[in-house]
Amino acid sequence: MRPLGIFGGTFDPIHFGHLRTAFELQQSLGLAEVRFLPTGDPPHRSEPLADANLRLAMVRAAVADQRGFTVDDREVRRAGVSYSVETMDALREEFADRSLCLLLGMDAFLGLPGWHRWQELFDLVHVIVAHRPGWKAPTKGPLGELLVDRGTGSVQELRQAPAGRLYIQAVTQLEISSTELRQLIEAGHDPRYLVPDSVREIIRESRCYARSHD
Repeated sequence: MRPLGIFGGTFDPIHFGHLRTAFELQQSLGLAEVRFLPTGDPPHRSEPLADANLRLAMVRAAVADQRGFTVDDREVRRAGVSYSVETMDALREEFADRSLCLLLGMDAFLGLPGWHRWQELFDLVHVIVAHRPGWKAPTKGPLGELLVDRGTGSVQELRQAPAGRLYIQAVTQLEISSTELRQLIEAGHDPRYLVPDSVREIIRESRCYARSHD
């Protein structure tokens, strides 16, 4: 069976940068599915402006028309802080022998050593890092060691083992930031062409990023 991709994030809001990265990784790695997994209560950042159910609705709207894109709401349903290692452990129980690929952006990868029980992730999943062309990988510290010990350039290795490898893939990175998007919307500007129209409509109707919500 082809690997299953897992794309977690706060998605506050989801935008075309997220979607293009997921699409390119799905194509280049031959992923059977990319499962978007919105964070409920994120441990590594301040509380999202849009509540969990609204962010979940935006993600569902964003991926509705793309074959192979699905949504997993387990972190939104879970009470308390959402730790990636616990979510990956639950997914591993469901997919005992399946290759699972956790898809990360560069910022998330660089912060990986600060994650809760981060080294255990490699017992559960492969880690796929999306980066912009020309980026140079770390050569020192825990991430440098990780690249030496776990790094692979073979997609076939990701299929042959259920977990344990680190793979880096260049993608077209659209310079869209959720933080800057929220600031743009708060200032009264239209996010058209930065988010799918279905997401734009939810933002407009809910006014979740309007100044009155701060």
